[in-house]
Amino acid sequence: MDLFDRQVIGCSLNTNLHTNQTIIPAWKMAIRKRKINMDLLFHWDRGIQYASKAFKTFIKSIPLVTQSIIRKDNCWDNSVAESFFKTLKVALIYDDDFKTIQAKTAIFEYIEIWYNRKRLYSFLGYKTPYELELEFYQFNNVA
Repeated sequence: MDLFDRQVIGCSLNTNLHTNQTIIPAWKMAIRKRKINMDLLFHWDRGIQYASKAFKTFIKSIPLVTQSIIRKDNCWDNSVAESFFKTLKVALIYDDDFKTIQAKTAIFEYIEIWYNRKRLYSFLGYKTPYELELEFYQFNNVA
């Protein structure tokens, strides 16, 4: 999730937590969606995938990215992401018994169709993340 416009720009869903099947594909999706052309702070929680050698090697290979880790016992460090996951679970997960492919489709639709393009954020002046992204690019004459 990009904290600038609260848009989910990378995600990956798998039946296990292996770094090469979860976090790295999510990062690759995010980089395809948004090129990194200025300094970027990547804030992550203390999950084991982020501490893996594979992820550390991958993230160090991306120029302009500085890592930031959540402080121990401080739930506020990751509150925006936690709020997103709570919203996602209430909207989709708790009421359904998904099979993996159904879950992937439903979560993709939730993120790309509803969350990023239709859900209004008071923090963003009651705009959608996508609207704020468009305004930013138009204002800054960025393609």
